[in-house]
Amino acid sequence: MTDIQKLHTFVLYVENQPGVLNRVASLFRRRAYNIESLTVGHTEREGISRMTIEANLYKLVNVLSVEDVTHVSTIERSLALIKVEAHEESRHRLMEIARVFRARVVDLAPQSLIVQITGTEDKIQALEEVLRPFGILEMVRTGQVVMSRGVKKALSKQKREAKDAAAQSSVSHSV
Repeated sequence: MTDIQKLHTFVLYVENQPGVLNRVASLFRRRAYNIESLTVGHTEREGISRMTIEANLYKLVNVLSVEDVTHVSTIERSLALIKVEAHEESRHRLMEIARVFRARVVDLAPQSLIVQITGTEDKIQALEEVLRPFGILEMVRTGQVVMSRGVKKALSKQKREAKDAAAQSSVSHSV
């Protein structure tokens, strides 16, 4: 994969308002870009959501700030729930595999179990490969969430409040 084809990881802070996700996704659709991973969640700041997107990104609507963390030292995590066939004779082995991967068995049924794992994409993929011979019945995965390491980029509370106040005075809302 060349540098031009390589995915970029972006962290966006957006207004927590209806339609923002649709507008961001529409920008990719219009340009025929494929979003590889998209995760959205509340932040510690009321009314502000954080989006983590892996793709190419240009101009956005209702975006308050964008930080390209592609070439920054980061912590990256994903979550997966994997439902596996678990007959009585394989149950103990499956629970041992989950322990080795530092995963958790979160549901145990007569013929199956559900394993929850968090970690890097490689770790989750490795567990999936090990569980496949047992019979994966169902699987769901989140996209990656990413956070920069260290405090270099962190804003103090005073600076953040001043920045928020400035952003609020310059934000225009259209109908």
